[in-house]
Amino acid sequence: MSGLLRGIARIRTAPALRGSNITQRSNLVTKPAKDELGPLETAIGLAMFSFAILAPSGWVLANLENYKKKA
Repeated sequence: MSGLLRGIARIRTAPALRGSNITQRSNLVTKPAKDELGPLETAIGLAMFSFAILAPSGWVLANLENYKKKA
């Protein structure tokens, strides 16, 4: 059994020991944005992110007594 596990471990670690031929490149853009965002678009974006994060937790806190009764 231990020989089988050693064989599996050897097969899995062999590619890591040989090294990787894949070169990873990231797609970074260093240019400024094509269209600038205005203050209204920025405010709407921040409001939507805040709502998406705070609304579910607010729902749970508002209905906490109902959840306590179910358990």
